[in-house]
Amino acid sequence: MGRTIWVLAVALGATLSACRTVPPVPPSAADAPPDANGTWRATSTDADKERIRGWYSSWQAALTDARAKGFGADIDREGVLLQPMAALPNPHLPAGDYRCRTIKVGAQGRSGLSYVAYGWFRCRVAPEQGLSSLTKISGSQRPVGLIFPDNLKRQIFLGTLELGDEKMAVNYGSDRMRDMAGLVERIGDNRWRLVLPAPAYESLLDVIELVPAS
Repeated sequence: MGRTIWVLAVALGATLSACRTVPPVPPSAADAPPDANGTWRATSTDADKERIRGWYSSWQAALTDARAKGFGADIDREGVLLQPMAALPNPHLPAGDYRCRTIKVGAQGRSGLSYVAYGWFRCRVAPEQGLSSLTKISGSQRPVGLIFPDNLKRQIFLGTLELGDEKMAVNYGSDRMRDMAGLVERIGDNRWRLVLPAPAYESLLDVIELVPAS
C-alpha cells in the first residue's frame, strides 16, 4: 500500500514502512522514569489506564445488559470468545494477516442495540522495533495501534480509531473519543481476541476475534 508508519515511542523512535500510520504516543510519556520507557503504562493516557483497570467490570456490565435484553443465546453461542476468564498462557500475536470480526456487547443509552455481531474483515499484525502493530485494514471502523507486553496471559493494545475513508490515524492521546485501549489474549489454538472495555461509541464492550488468514 506504500504509505509510511511513523512510530514515536520513548524507547523506539523509528520510521518504518507499512500500510497505516501507527499513532504516536503522547508527549507525557517522555517524562516516564527510564525503567518504564516503552511500557504500556508509560505510554497510555490516564483514561486508558482506567479502562484497563476496569476491564472486568465493563465486561460484566456489558453481558448483563445484553442478556437482560434477550441476547443470552447469542452470547452463549460464542463460547470462550465472550467469556471474561478464558485467556490462555502465551498471548503473543504472531506477525501476519488475520481474519477479524467485531462483536459489540451492551449498549450506551437506551436507543442502541445491546448485541451486534459483524462479519469478517482483514487485520494485520506487523513487527515494530521490538513491539508489534495491529491494524484493521478493511471496514468502516478500523483500530490501529501498538501491542505492548504485560503478563503471561495478556498483552495491551493502545491505539486510535480510523473511520470511513480516512487514510491516516490521528495521534494517540490527541482525541479521547478516538483513543482505544484493550487486552490481547489467546483463547485457543491459532485464535486470539482483542477486548476493548468501555469504548467511546455505541457499546459497553467490543471484542475482536482474530484468526490467521491462511
